[in-house]
Amino acid sequence: MALHQQTDSSRTLFTEYGEGYVTVSGRRFQQAVVVLPKEVRTDWDATDFASLSATHFDYFLALKPEVLLIGTGTNQQFARPDLYRELIRAKIGIEFMNTPAACRTYNILVAEDRNVVAAVLI
Repeated sequence: MALHQQTDSSRTLFTEYGEGYVTVSGRRFQQAVVVLPKEVRTDWDATDFASLSATHFDYFLALKPEVLLIGTGTNQQFARPDLYRELIRAKIGIEFMNTPAACRTYNILVAEDRNVVAAVLI
């Protein structure tokens, strides 16, 4: 599904998503991707929701987002709080959503100039 047209090229936005992929600012990704307002990262080594560990969540501590959106794939899933305990201690809000919802929510929060990071699993 295509999302709205990107009008501010200085922001990194989801422009499309579908089965097995997301498109960010015109670049298609078929693996887990981390999206920040000014960059896209592919170095997050998560492969699927079931294999997420505390180390996968600790990755986001250095990014210091206000809100972290985790796109869990086709279905919404929730991780055990002990996996993201350090994010809670750092006062980073975390939301688990299916990947399409995470893409849409990320775009809205970026448009509001929020300090948001989206990490999506395909």
